[in-house]
Amino acid sequence: MYPPIEPYAQGMLDVGDGQRVYWETCGNPEGRPALVVHGGPGSGAGASWRRLFDPAAYRVVLFDQRGCGRSTPPASDPATDLSVNTTAHLLADMEALRAYLRVDRWLLCGASWGSSLALAYAQRHPGRVSALVLFSVVANTSREIGWVTRDMGRVFPQEWARFRDGVPQADRDGDLAAAYARLVNDPDPAVRERAARDWCDWEDVHVSLAGGFKPSPRFADPVFRLGFTRLVTHYFANRGFLPDGQLLRDAGRLAGIPGVLVQGRLDVSGPADIAWELAQRWPQARLEIVETGGHGGGPGIGERVVAALDGFAAAPPGR
Repeated sequence: MYPPIEPYAQGMLDVGDGQRVYWETCGNPEGRPALVVHGGPGSGAGASWRRLFDPAAYRVVLFDQRGCGRSTPPASDPATDLSVNTTAHLLADMEALRAYLRVDRWLLCGASWGSSLALAYAQRHPGRVSALVLFSVVANTSREIGWVTRDMGRVFPQEWARFRDGVPQADRDGDLAAAYARLVNDPDPAVRERAARDWCDWEDVHVSLAGGFKPSPRFADPVFRLGFTRLVTHYFANRGFLPDGQLLRDAGRLAGIPGVLVQGRLDVSGPADIAWELAQRWPQARLEIVETGGHGGGPGIGERVVAALDGFAAAPPGR
């Protein structure tokens, strides 16, 4: 990864609905435009994302999606209305930011939920996307959400039983994401806090099958924990606000856009079959499986992403 850098510009973009989206730019103001699409939903765009890009070659744009990071109002406030926080709203925010920053076309780099959002944007606005570099690829299908919230109990049975038992008895055989979404919106702060902790404990369990993965320090912050859980359960309960399977079915809309998909073999949160199926439907995409990689990390993931971005930085104009 490249050395740490600081933004040369930043601001808050009013995108309507009472929402203000934080954005920043770093690197070379005359470089190739690139947009970071963070995961979660609700993780925010941390400074480590900047280090994936050659600062001499890229004009890197980072933004915090509605409700998270430095964007306002925060989802960690139970009074924040999530009805205006959907995939359609996020796609509109990305377009508003592109226009505000006077970017014609940009490369999108996204991970996990961010890979789904980047794909949705590219399928809706293919003329605005020069390339895609995605890792820990997911498509937010019902099958995948069921895998994360229920089927993965076959891999981590004891931990999943604790996760399941965090919801009321009557909800344990149903939609666990929806049940947790109700709990983190409960009027009782103690109910909200317990649900957020139980959800994030499960998140920490299933990131990878690789040894050495440690709990995420961000989940130690109760404010982050609640905002993250409110957003991720909101999106999971609504299946990403996308028709089931759309991102795979509509992969043909990516024709002509080059891409690199980096997937960890040990990524149990997002098994490699989704990235593989996407690559079968998108001829310009190259799939790279990292045998030692997990979900969003592990040996080899960052190196492959940086190499892909360096490759596009060296591509002729218009690619």
